[in-house]
Amino acid sequence: MEFSEVVRRRRMVRDYDPDRPVPPEILDRILANGLRAPSAGFSQGWAFLVLEKPDTDRYWAVAAPDPDPKYVQWIEGLQRAPVLVLAFAHKDTYLDRYAEKDKGLTDRDESRWSAPYWYIDTGMAALLMLQTVVDEGLGACFFGMPTDRISLIRKEFGVPEGYDAVGVISIGYRAPDRPSPSLKRGRRTPAEVVHRGQWREG
Repeated sequence: MEFSEVVRRRRMVRDYDPDRPVPPEILDRILANGLRAPSAGFSQGWAFLVLEKPDTDRYWAVAAPDPDPKYVQWIEGLQRAPVLVLAFAHKDTYLDRYAEKDKGLTDRDESRWSAPYWYIDTGMAALLMLQTVVDEGLGACFFGMPTDRISLIRKEFGVPEGYDAVGVISIGYRAPDRPSPSLKRGRRTPAEVVHRGQWREG
C-alpha cells in the first residue's frame, strides 16, 4: 500500500472479528516497525507488553471490571481484539543516557528536558505500529489505561517500577463498528493550525 494511502486510511477501530487471530508473522512486523521510531539520543526507553488470548481477558478483568455504562459498547468491541499491546515509557533510560560522556551532561537533572521525550518517543513507536497495522490490512485503536487501575494492571502482569503506562493498542481484523461521535468535530485544516514565518491568531 502506498504510504499516503496508509495515512489516509488510518483510523481508530473499536470492534474486531474475534474468530480471526492475528498471524504471528504480521504481529512480528507490526512490533518490529514500531521499534524503528526515532528516540532522543537513541535511548529507546520504551517497552511493550504483548497480550494475546487468553491474556487479553486478564487485562480486561483488571482494567474494566465494572465499566461506565456510556463506554460499555466501546469496551465490548475492544474486548474482541485478539491482541493488545501495552506501551510503557522508561524515563530513567533517558536520564541515564544524557548523563553519558558523549552527551556532555554530568547529571540526570530532569529540568534540562524541554519536553518528556520518553513519552513522545513511545507515542511515535505506537504510531508506527498503527500505520503498519493499516498496511497489513488490519485495524487498531490506541487508548489509555484507566488511571485508577494502572497499579493493578502493573501488578497483574509484573511490570517493574519505573515503567510508566502510555497507552494500549488493540489489534485485529476489523468488524463493522460505528464511528466515534468525536469525528463530528471535523478535521482541522492546515490553515487553522500551521503558522508560517510568524504565529498568527485566527
